[in-house]
Amino acid sequence: MATPNPQVKFTYEDYLLFPDDGRRHELIDGDHYVTPSPKSRHQMVSSNLHRILSSFVHDRRLGRVLAAPMDVVLSELDVVQPDLLFISAARASIISEKNIQGPPDLVIEILFETTRRTDEITKRKLYERFGVREYWIVDPELETVKVYQREEREIPGPDAIRRGGREDLAHMVGGRGRELMRLDHL
Repeated sequence: MATPNPQVKFTYEDYLLFPDDGRRHELIDGDHYVTPSPKSRHQMVSSNLHRILSSFVHDRRLGRVLAAPMDVVLSELDVVQPDLLFISAARASIISEKNIQGPPDLVIEILFETTRRTDEITKRKLYERFGVREYWIVDPELETVKVYQREEREIPGPDAIRRGGREDLAHMVGGRGRELMRLDHL
C-alpha cells in the first residue's frame, strides 16, 4: 500500500487519469492508495461471499450485490473500490453507469497483508464518516469476520464471528432472513 503524501491531494478528476494497470487505485481524503492484485485465497473468499450474498439478495429482491472493481465515489477526494458491496433496492438510484454515487448500505473488505491497517483503521473511519450502515472486515488468515454496524452517529466496536461458529449474519440487510451465511461456507 502506497504511503500517502500529505502535500498532494488528488481529486476524482485526477483519479480518472490513473493507469489501468491491474492494481487497485483508491483516494482517501485526497491521498492516493495503490494495492497490488489480491492472492488466490482472497479471491476465493470474495467469490464465495459474492455468490452467497447475491443469491440471498436476489431471491428476496432486496437490492444489488456488486464486486470489485467498482468505484464508489463518496466525495471529490474519496473514491474507493470495496471488495464487495450491497445497495438496497430503496437506494438503487446511487448506482450509475460508471460508478456508485454515495455510500453503500454494506461494505465488505477482505484483508490481506498489504491492506490490513488501511481496511481496519483508515477505511473504517471513512465509511463511518460517510454513513455506511454496516462494514464487514473478513480476515481469511484468522478466519474471522468483524461486523461493524452504524447506530445513530458512529459505528461501534465489532462483533467478531469465527469460522465454524453458529452465529448468523441475518442482520445484514435490516434483520431479514435467518442464517444468511455461516463462516463454515467460506
